[in-house]
Amino acid sequence: MPIPPSFVRTLRDHVDRFGAAPDGRVFRNAADGYVDAAAYGKTWERARKKALAPNEQSTALAKRPYDLRHAGISFWLRSGVDPAECARRAGRSIQVFFQYYVKFLDGLQEHSNRLIEESMQE
Repeated sequence: MPIPPSFVRTLRDHVDRFGAAPDGRVFRNAADGYVDAAAYGKTWERARKKALAPNEQSTALAKRPYDLRHAGISFWLRSGVDPAECARRAGRSIQVFFQYYVKFLDGLQEHSNRLIEESMQE
């Protein structure tokens, strides 16, 4: 399921309003530190309810923060970004990366064939 534009807008609005921590974290506690692990689930649940429409809240969409990472990486692959570059950006070895994401490469043969064909015509 694609990430709804309203969710992306809400996340961008949050970053515009509150900024991000120097290490890139978007959510942090009042003292600019890490959100306590015990509170993280509740914090994410509240953010999700604010960002998603009622019918989207009942789905698995962005159920956990990790789901956004997974959706982003899957989007990179579907967009044609080289898997080795996706693995590097995700902080994974190519071997580990393929264990989790090879299924997203299925069906890209036609796209790959088109790229090869275009290169051969140059």
